[in-house]
Amino acid sequence: MSQKITDKKNQLMTDYINYLTEWIREKVKEANCVGVIVGVSGGVDSALVSRLGQLAFPENHLTVIMPCDSVAEDKKLALELIEHFKMNYQIIDITKIYRAFLKNIKVQKVAEELSQLNIKPRLRMTTLYALAQDKKYLVLGTDNLDELYIGYFTKHGDGASDIAPIANLLKNQVFLLARHLQVPHSILIRQPTAGLYKGQTDESELGFSYDQLDNYLQKKPVGRIISKKIRTLHKQSNHKRNPLSKPDQFLFDKKFARLKNEEQ
Repeated sequence: MSQKITDKKNQLMTDYINYLTEWIREKVKEANCVGVIVGVSGGVDSALVSRLGQLAFPENHLTVIMPCDSVAEDKKLALELIEHFKMNYQIIDITKIYRAFLKNIKVQKVAEELSQLNIKPRLRMTTLYALAQDKKYLVLGTDNLDELYIGYFTKHGDGASDIAPIANLLKNQVFLLARHLQVPHSILIRQPTAGLYKGQTDESELGFSYDQLDNYLQKKPVGRIISKKIRTLHKQSNHKRNPLSKPDQFLFDKKFARLKNEEQ
């Protein structure tokens, strides 16, 4: 790649980062808030969003590490990110809360493991929103376009946020911007993981790679089997992207208008 092309690419990334930071500031102002908060996991998505939040609000930003029966590497890499950029942070260990919760809830055996694991991101969401309300901050989401498209997030967990800065970015674009912003190399080379249990990786769980998903979303060939898997996940996860599904308003107005009259 020539130096001219490299310089142009770097400028495009800088311009987009500047756009995102200004967009975050505008959304916070619109909400009559004063800053931003984000949960950090040791992964590249939360690393990028944390840095964007810090650039938007150098003083009024908060990164939160929330161990919950987590692997040690999560906290280690999150702290490396925080130290590298000198971020404001808190560590709130919710392991005891999680274990206490499990003792008081009964679920069907067939769904037990996944439903219990999904409690973790939902407890983290509750923690973030408690802090956000106290500080008058907005919660920054860390889901990228790939995850949103196939529903690879916990509903009302890591999928819950006030604004989603990287929602238009493919996974490879997340890595590009993270490298451009000099996110620590240890985070960039880590296998993407939801961190819900030891040894879990996104790609092994999904059955295809982020490169393949990126290609699919860019309408590049990925093969029939992979395409079918992606289409199925997208369809099945529609309720996550549109959580407040409502009956048809036009049909109600046309066929059930008498209900309104009955009230009068």
